[in-house]
Amino acid sequence: MEEIDMILEMAEESMEKSLRYTASELKKIRAGRANANMIDGITIDYYGVPTPVNQASSVTTPDARTISIRPFEKKLLADIERAIINANIGLTPANDGEFIRLNIPPMTEERRIDLVKKVKSEIEVAKVNIRKVRQESNEEIKKLKNDGVSEDAAKIGEERVQKLTDKFIEKADQMFGEKEKDIMSV
Repeated sequence: MEEIDMILEMAEESMEKSLRYTASELKKIRAGRANANMIDGITIDYYGVPTPVNQASSVTTPDARTISIRPFEKKLLADIERAIINANIGLTPANDGEFIRLNIPPMTEERRIDLVKKVKSEIEVAKVNIRKVRQESNEEIKKLKNDGVSEDAAKIGEERVQKLTDKFIEKADQMFGEKEKDIMSV
């Protein structure tokens, strides 16, 4: 059934998109090690255009506890420093006139547990989105049944949607396991 195959393709694409978004959100949750992704989403006003800090500067991690930001233009130092403070990411920038350094403090056990809870909630959002795609796909298949698709073909289509859902829920659980391990390892 061509229509059912199309519904399945669209469902898989939507589920994949949901996991990609979740993966990008999980990158922002720091695990005690410096990571250039930690400043993703922080923007500055660069000649009147809101620009991500990592596009107006060179962002490196010289060691496991430091993020170093070197703006392409020195006059941006104060703007970047202000943007980091306003972003409220829990890091205090140190400006030495050339670079901005962000020192990542070692994490406490309590903080690690809080981060795992945050990861868990991101994964739950992904699972809800995956199940929502399943529901929408099954509704589309039911509409096809009303339009003349055989009962057996519709049943097989719904089973395939469920297998796809199970596969993506399992991938989400794997993402959680990996991130939890990353956060809890000292």
